[in-house]
Amino acid sequence: MLTWAPISETDLQTRIRQAQTRMTPEQQRLWNLMRIEPEKWQQLPFGEEGNGFWVVGLIGRTVLWFNDIEDGFNRSRFTTYGTIDDYWCNHDDLDLAVQYVLTALESGHDLLDVVRDWSPTGR
Repeated sequence: MLTWAPISETDLQTRIRQAQTRMTPEQQRLWNLMRIEPEKWQQLPFGEEGNGFWVVGLIGRTVLWFNDIEDGFNRSRFTTYGTIDDYWCNHDDLDLAVQYVLTALESGHDLLDVVRDWSPTGR
């Protein structure tokens, strides 16, 4: 049986570099504005086992983070800096996650708002 281990910062940086090579010029410009040095943020209860998830980007009240349990990048809202509000299990590469942010900025509509309004918690 395989045991799960959180992704190392080195492996995360490799995934980020790989995604950057696939980004369009528009995605790259947005990424350069929102990227941060990876830092661990809490998410309860799913982030407890790995001591949090790596956040790699911020824009407004939204974080771009890597879910190493599900092996993909996600976007979530945050209320308190350092805590991811909602757990998502997308299997997206970073360039696709950045494209979702770009599309929301260009269209003025964000899927996170639709999902939040639909969710039972209303967050």
